[in-house]
Amino acid sequence: MVQRKEHLDTLAVTLLVACCLFWGLQQILIKSTVGEIPPLWQASMRFAGATLLLWLWCVARKVPLFSRDGTLKAGLLAGALFASEFTCIYLGLRDTTASRLTVFLYTSPFVVALLLPRLVPAEKLRTVQWVGLFIAFAAVALAFSEGFTGGSTPRQLRGDALGLAAGVLWGLTTLVIRASAMATASAEKTLFYQVAVTAVVAPFLSLALGETWSFHYSAYGWTSLALQTVIGAFASYLAWMWLLRHYPATQMSSFVFLTPVFALVFGVVLLKEPLTVQLVVALAAVAGGIVLVNRKRA
Repeated sequence: MVQRKEHLDTLAVTLLVACCLFWGLQQILIKSTVGEIPPLWQASMRFAGATLLLWLWCVARKVPLFSRDGTLKAGLLAGALFASEFTCIYLGLRDTTASRLTVFLYTSPFVVALLLPRLVPAEKLRTVQWVGLFIAFAAVALAFSEGFTGGSTPRQLRGDALGLAAGVLWGLTTLVIRASAMATASAEKTLFYQVAVTAVVAPFLSLALGETWSFHYSAYGWTSLALQTVIGAFASYLAWMWLLRHYPATQMSSFVFLTPVFALVFGVVLLKEPLTVQLVVALAAVAGGIVLVNRKRA
């Protein structure tokens, strides 16, 4: 029986911040590589590699992946949702900017906060926590407000819609994991369902879209793909699955608002984008929102 904690401790906060830090970088990696490596072919290689790494990890640690524990149906559903989410992300980043897509992607916590308490009463948010959640989301919208000025092309709107769909699918994946038999499965098995299903589905979608497969890419392309695979799809998601089993999902979800802010920070450092007032205010507001969401009951 997994012992769950009511509040996030130092370990949880450290892991969450580290995951969000890389996920902020990951959006830039995908966006900068998607022009060289076709999006769903890129996803195919990434999740095939992650599946292999995770299987080797489980073999080394003697973690059972194929034992009958009643998680098959929920696991396949979570895997299908996860595969759909990343299909939307990769295709969306082909049509819109990383910053715009990230705003819509990180509506995920609202899906969790709205629906999970109906399935798991212990996850119910109090008024002050709702206030924190809305402050955090408003801060993210403010940080990206400059990206929404001017007219939008149909292609950009399509990318935005795919980003919003990805956010909803991410939230639904979290719901399936927390409110089904998967809540008692190991973090490794929970992640294996998701990366393995995506590794199977993505190549067929890539072929259906007529993408050209190749292994002749630049050093940057392979480095980007390696980082997305080893740190992104393997290490960070494994940590996230472990956290979901031990800590409140609604409190964890508030931390994902850090990711788009980190993405802006990386844009400033790596792409020499200007550090704006909006970014500074957003960083402060996100921090305040997280404090409110994680505030203990008096």
